Amino acid sequence: MILTVCYATGLRISEAVSLKPAAIDSQRMVIRVEAGKGRKDRYVMLSPTLLKLLRTYWKEARPKEWLFPGDRPEQPITACAVEIACRQALEQSGLGKAITPHSLRHAFAVHLLESGADLRTIQLLLGHSTLNTTSRYLRIATSKVCATASPLEALHTMTAKVPAPTSA
Repeated sequence: MILTVCYATGLRISEAVSLKPAAIDSQRMVIRVEAGKGRKDRYVMLSPTLLKLLRTYWKEARPKEWLFPGDRPEQPITACAVEIACRQALEQSGLGKAITPHSLRHAFAVHLLESGADLRTIQLLLGHSTLNTTSRYLRIATSKVCATASPLEALHTMTAKVPAPTSA
C-alpha cells in the first residue's frame, strides 16, 4: 500500500513513512504532508482510487498513530523496509528495469507532465523550491515528443486566414 501511495502522490519515502491517518482528508480530497523536506508542509492530491484503496487498507490494518506502522506499532515503518518491499515486488513482477521507491516519484512527475499538467503544479506537488529541481525529474517519453506539433503548424493556420494585400 505504501508503494501505491508513493506513486499516486509523488511523496518521498521519508514523507510516506511519516504519514498519519489524520493526514488523509477525504472531504477535500488531499493528503497533508507535514514537515516534508526542508521542514515544509504541503498538500498533495488524493485520487478517488487511492482513497478507496486506503479505506480497504485501513479496515484491514486498523493503523493507529502511523498510517504505515513498523514492527513496533508506536513507530512508523522504516524506509529500509519499504525498499525491501519494493525489491520483492519488482522480483515478482518480472520487469527487467531497476526500480526503487524513488522511481515511483519520478514516474508520478513524468506521468503528470504527459497528461498535460504544467511544470509549476508538478513543482508544488513534489515540494520543490525551484523549477530547476523539478526539471531533473522529467524525462519526457519519446511518444510525447513525437506527438507534439511544431509551432509552424499554428503559424500556417494563422497566416492562412490573413487576406492577401490588395493592389492600390
